[in-house]
Amino acid sequence: MSNDTAGGGPAFPIAMKDEGHPTPLAPGMTLRDYFAGQVILGLIARAGINPAICPENDAEDAYVIADALLKARHP
Repeated sequence: MSNDTAGGGPAFPIAMKDEGHPTPLAPGMTLRDYFAGQVILGLIARAGINPAICPENDAEDAYVIADALLKARHP
Protein backbone atom coordinates (compact mmCIF):
# COMPACT_ATOMS: atom_id res chain seq x y z
CA MET A 1 0.00 0.00 0.00
CA SER A 2 1.29 3.45 -0.79
CA ASN A 3 2.03 6.11 1.76
CA ASP A 4 -1.51 7.52 1.73
CA THR A 5 -4.20 8.23 4.28
CA ALA A 6 -5.69 4.73 3.87
CA GLY A 7 -2.37 3.31 5.05
CA GLY A 8 -2.21 5.72 7.96
CA GLY A 9 0.94 7.40 6.68
CA PRO A 10 4.45 6.33 7.61
CA ALA A 11 4.94 4.43 10.86
CA PHE A 12 8.61 5.30 11.27
CA PRO A 13 9.66 7.99 8.75
CA ILE A 14 13.38 8.59 8.43
CA ALA A 15 14.80 11.98 7.47
CA MET A 16 17.41 11.64 4.73
CA LYS A 17 20.18 14.24 4.48
CA ASP A 18 20.92 15.47 0.99
CA GLU A 19 23.56 18.18 0.55
CA GLY A 20 22.07 21.45 -0.70
CA HIS A 21 18.57 20.06 -1.21
CA PRO A 22 15.43 19.84 0.93
CA THR A 23 15.33 16.90 3.28
CA PRO A 24 13.12 14.16 1.80
CA LEU A 25 11.63 11.43 3.93
CA ALA A 26 12.11 7.71 3.55
CA PRO A 27 8.63 6.60 4.57
CA GLY A 28 9.38 3.04 5.68
CA MET A 29 6.33 0.92 6.42
CA THR A 30 2.84 2.31 6.71
CA LEU A 31 1.07 2.57 10.02
CA ARG A 32 -1.41 0.02 8.63
CA ASP A 33 1.41 -2.50 8.09
CA TYR A 34 2.77 -1.82 11.59
CA PHE A 35 -0.65 -2.35 13.16
CA ALA A 36 -1.15 -5.59 11.18
CA GLY A 37 2.25 -6.83 12.36
CA GLN A 38 1.32 -6.17 15.97
CA VAL A 39 -2.05 -7.88 15.50
CA ILE A 40 -0.48 -10.99 13.96
CA LEU A 41 1.84 -11.29 16.96
CA GLY A 42 -1.20 -11.25 19.24
CA LEU A 43 -3.02 -13.84 17.13
CA ILE A 44 -0.01 -16.15 17.22
CA ALA A 45 0.48 -15.63 20.95
CA ARG A 46 -3.15 -16.41 21.60
CA ALA A 47 -3.26 -19.53 19.42
CA GLY A 48 0.29 -20.74 19.90
CA ILE A 49 2.11 -22.52 17.12
CA ASN A 50 -0.53 -24.80 15.65
CA PRO A 51 -0.20 -26.50 12.26
CA ALA A 52 -3.98 -26.30 11.84
CA ILE A 53 -3.83 -22.48 11.72
CA CYS A 54 -4.13 -21.02 8.24
CA PRO A 55 -1.51 -18.25 7.85
CA GLU A 56 -3.38 -16.69 4.92
CA ASN A 57 -6.53 -16.28 7.00
CA ASP A 58 -4.57 -14.89 9.94
CA ALA A 59 -2.85 -12.37 7.67
CA GLU A 60 -6.19 -11.24 6.26
CA ASP A 61 -7.64 -10.99 9.77
CA ALA A 62 -4.65 -8.91 10.89
CA TYR A 63 -5.32 -6.36 8.14
CA VAL A 64 -9.04 -6.26 8.90
CA ILE A 65 -8.19 -5.41 12.51
CA ALA A 66 -5.48 -2.94 11.42
CA ASP A 67 -8.04 -1.17 9.23
CA ALA A 68 -10.43 -0.97 12.19
CA LEU A 69 -7.65 0.53 14.32
CA LEU A 70 -6.96 3.17 11.67
CA LYS A 71 -10.67 3.97 11.43
CA ALA A 72 -10.92 4.30 15.22
CA ARG A 73 -8.12 6.88 15.15
CA HIS A 74 -10.15 9.14 12.83
CA PRO A 75 -13.86 8.31 13.11
